[in-house]
Amino acid sequence: MKLMFISDIHGDAECLRRALEIYERERPERLFLLGDILYHGPRNNIPAGYDPKRVAEMLNAMKNHITAVRGNCEAEVDQMMLSFPVMAEYACVFADGISMFLTHGHIYNEDSMPPLSESDILIHGHTHIPVCVRSGDNTVINPGSISLPKGGNPKSLMLYNNRIFSVIDLDGNLLFTHEV
Repeated sequence: MKLMFISDIHGDAECLRRALEIYERERPERLFLLGDILYHGPRNNIPAGYDPKRVAEMLNAMKNHITAVRGNCEAEVDQMMLSFPVMAEYACVFADGISMFLTHGHIYNEDSMPPLSESDILIHGHTHIPVCVRSGDNTVINPGSISLPKGGNPKSLMLYNNRIFSVIDLDGNLLFTHEV
């Protein structure tokens, strides 16, 4: 099974376009959005490609392939713009015998773990920093942000294929992998 994870778009249509080029090339079975889809948030600078209406149009065109969770910047007005649900706090995904808990990261993260079974994987965004760490018996993975990366990191997203998580930049360069 091949999956793709994007977090923290923050209304940047140009970065989303580049990410969707990777989606078209890789052809995953599902696209997971980890929150902060349209609005840039009051603490962030406005992204260079800020066009939330265009972001909504691009994502709505592929609504049947998207599962999304709510970020700390989502509101009812965002849901009114999008043709797929975005207000759930989390989603649970099972693939290739792996249990993944998906959330934005402002509530559940490596410092505030959700209830997980041994070997479950927590996948979240929010920090805009790509990382893979162990937390007790679990793994925590953050794909970073495609629009507003922090900590000197490149704009990034994550692919999953055959029990391997790969975080790549928007040029397709591999940042790191994690095999389960």
